[in-house]
Amino acid sequence: MSSYPATASAAPAGPVHIGEHLRQWRLRRHLSQLDLAGDAEISTRHLSFVETGRAAPSRDMVLKLAERLDVPLRERNVLLVAAGFAPAFPQRALDDPALKSAREAIDWMLRAHEPNPALAYDRHWNLVSANRMVPPLLAGVPKHLMMPPVNIMRLALHPDALARHTVNAAEWCGHLLERLRRQCEVTADPGLIKLYDELKAYPIPARSAPLPPDGVAIPFKLRFSDEILSFMSATMIFGTPVDVTLSELALETFFPADEFTAERMRSLAAGLQ
Repeated sequence: MSSYPATASAAPAGPVHIGEHLRQWRLRRHLSQLDLAGDAEISTRHLSFVETGRAAPSRDMVLKLAERLDVPLRERNVLLVAAGFAPAFPQRALDDPALKSAREAIDWMLRAHEPNPALAYDRHWNLVSANRMVPPLLAGVPKHLMMPPVNIMRLALHPDALARHTVNAAEWCGHLLERLRRQCEVTADPGLIKLYDELKAYPIPARSAPLPPDGVAIPFKLRFSDEILSFMSATMIFGTPVDVTLSELALETFFPADEFTAERMRSLAAGLQ
């Protein structure tokens, strides 16, 4: 099992008024005051008063509105502080004893996925952990791109990293960029937006056709030792996390898209024994 240090950045300065925070999240979710008020079972008048600062929401109201707006846990703490309350969700490092069972579960899932590659990453796509099958696929990546924090998106799209070995680079890299763009819209995370701006400037071949709407059926085809390995990927997240760090972790698992790749990965794993 390979582990990599994750990084955390301080929350950027933003509007200090709870009402302005809520309004921004409501607009980000493309909801009217009427829509949100109906979802939260409050009057539109009261929501309007909260957004303009004429009414102060209770702690329960802040959490209720944040849940209806699907605000990330990190930002729910920001909302609570802006409203004058203490944060509700702890944020611990992954090596904190309180998260030992979660870390063990992550490591078990990564190992269980062998002989296929799997990895875990944080909210900014920085590599947290990977199983034994990932490092061989990264052979040849320049050292400067492997310096911590190792960024998954940068490894995939950088012209000197995996992108130059990706047979279907236009489709795969376009798929990843679209995932990141959607994530930027959902979270409004400045770190993700900065990463997206960097990556979209990379020289990526133009696609011959638009990506399918769901983006599910796009394989990752990697040229490896003069062979072509084909994978389908799936992402897993913790379903009901109560810790900020856990809520922002994701596991990316890769499955062979053909029998040749399946056999090649079994052979590769046997050589790592």
